[in-house]
Amino acid sequence: MSLVTKDYQALKACIDVIEPQLSLIETTGELVLNRLTKGHTLFACGNGGSATDSMHLCEELVGRYRGDRCPLPAVSLNTDTSVLTCISNDYGFVAIFSRQIQALGKSNDILVGFSTSGNSENIALAFETAKKKGLTTILLTGETGGKIKGLADHSILIPSQNTARIQELHTFVLHACLEIVENHNWSSLKDRE
Repeated sequence: MSLVTKDYQALKACIDVIEPQLSLIETTGELVLNRLTKGHTLFACGNGGSATDSMHLCEELVGRYRGDRCPLPAVSLNTDTSVLTCISNDYGFVAIFSRQIQALGKSNDILVGFSTSGNSENIALAFETAKKKGLTTILLTGETGGKIKGLADHSILIPSQNTARIQELHTFVLHACLEIVENHNWSSLKDRE
């Protein structure tokens, strides 16, 4: 069996096993929509490849996914180099997301954390800070959810230990949530007042 076929088969197996979580994914997307229509902000964070998932989610909300609609408040916490290096230098890498949540987060905002292991210290600390400030937390992670699962209000677990398969399905999950947001009637900004 070729490497490509092997990867395809592994991805297909994960897709089949995630089916019982489809209603959870839909509920999560509706939660995001509900908060955005009320003018709350979505924050997202991740490390490495998961940082790009964070950016992907936020750019689709501020810009657009498919249709033309009003821009929505979303901030990827792993994009401002000067903030990241300042916090890392002064408080340590573990504080890069929590410090930003402390500064920017408000009650009923949302924090989405991408962590394939569920054990990223900086995301765990961000979830703890978010909980203290009244944000709702959503974790996209791998098989067991790691220690962050216990901190999250909502967890979507991809049934794999393979980072590539987990990240591929995180993209599916974020696109599914974006579909829900995008299918809302955004013709009036009154939803966000």
